[in-house]
Amino acid sequence: MADKTDKDDNHWRENLSPEEYHVCREGGTEPAFTGRYWDCKEDGTYACVACGLALFSSATKFDSGSGWPSFYDVIRAENIVNLVDNTHGMLRTELRCSGCDSHLGHIFEDGPQPTGKRYCINSLSLKLEQDA
Repeated sequence: MADKTDKDDNHWRENLSPEEYHVCREGGTEPAFTGRYWDCKEDGTYACVACGLALFSSATKFDSGSGWPSFYDVIRAENIVNLVDNTHGMLRTELRCSGCDSHLGHIFEDGPQPTGKRYCINSLSLKLEQDA
């Protein structure tokens, strides 16, 4: 597991936009088809916008039709924390960054092979580090 950052709320408010703060620190969700990466085709690594921990590769990104960036695998399993989410009358698995506890999105079991998983992630929780 990554070393968890010990930043306080003031740090996050100063270093994240209000929209990023809402998603990452308050568990919000950006509207579908509005995020900067939902239809991005650039090659690179998607890192946590808050702490920079590498989370997803563009090689595992796919168009799920959901309106959010979707991936079928993670770079390293220990970089993601899975939590039970029973809000909104549903039972889901929430995903958080293991480096800073930022909310990322949710995982579903309807993705493509080889994993069958769909990591449905908010663009606001990601920063694309493009390949050179």
